[in-house]
Amino acid sequence: MSKLFGFGETVEGYAVPVLNEREVRASAGILFFFAMVSFMNAWMLGDFRLTRIFVVAFLVDFTIRIFINPRFAPSLIVGRFAVRKQLPEYVGAPQKRFAWAIGFALALAMLFLIVIYNVIGPINLLVCAACLTLMFFESAFGICLGCKVYNRFNKEQAQLCPGGSCDVPERQEIQKIGPAQTLIVIAFLAMIAFVGRSLSVPAEAPTLLDAVPATERAASGDCTPPDWAVAMGHAEKWKLHHNCK
Repeated sequence: MSKLFGFGETVEGYAVPVLNEREVRASAGILFFFAMVSFMNAWMLGDFRLTRIFVVAFLVDFTIRIFINPRFAPSLIVGRFAVRKQLPEYVGAPQKRFAWAIGFALALAMLFLIVIYNVIGPINLLVCAACLTLMFFESAFGICLGCKVYNRFNKEQAQLCPGGSCDVPERQEIQKIGPAQTLIVIAFLAMIAFVGRSLSVPAEAPTLLDAVPATERAASGDCTPPDWAVAMGHAEKWKLHHNCK
C-alpha cells in the first residue's frame, strides 16, 4: 500500500521521485474544461455561482496534491483512469510541486476574492486568465510553464521534463519548421485578418470606444444599454455586467 503522505513515486532507474505526465496532462485538461465552463458562465450570464464552486473544488484538489499526496487528488485519479491504457511517461516530481504551488496560490487568491469577499472586477479576470493559460499549456502542449520558472529559482535544475525538454535535445528533421511552413502560417493569419475586416460591422455602427461613456452612465445609475450592446444582441448581458436589474 502506498504511503499516505508523499510527493511523487519512487521508480527503479530514476534518481528523483516521478509522476506520470500522461495523467497530469489529462488532469489539466479536465480542470481546464470546468474552469472554462465556469468562466464563460460568469462572463456571459453574470452568474458566478459555478465559478465559486470551481474555485473551492480546485483549491481542495491542489491542497491534496501538494500537502498530502498526488495519488489522492480527485482530478489526478480521474486522469489516471482516463489514460490507464497508455504507457506512463515519467517526469520529475519536484518541479511539478513548484508549478502546482503557483496554481494553489492563484486558487487561494480567488477564494478570498470571489468566494469570501464577492469581489467582481478586472483582477479576477487576470487571475482566471493566468490559471486558464497554465492549464491550457499543460494539457494542450505538455508545456509546464511553472516548471520553467522552477529552474530560475533552484540551483538543482529540473530533471525528467516532458518530451526530454530538460536535456535540450537536437531537433530531429520531423520537428523542424522550414521557410515554406512559416510563410504558410503568415499567409493564413493575413487571410484571417482580411476576412475579419471584410465581415466586420459597418463603419457607421458604434465602435467599442462608445462603451466608455456608457460605462460611466451605468456607474451613475443610468441602466440604458449603449447602442453597440443592443446592435450585437448583448443588451441583457450588458445590464448583468453593470449590476442593472
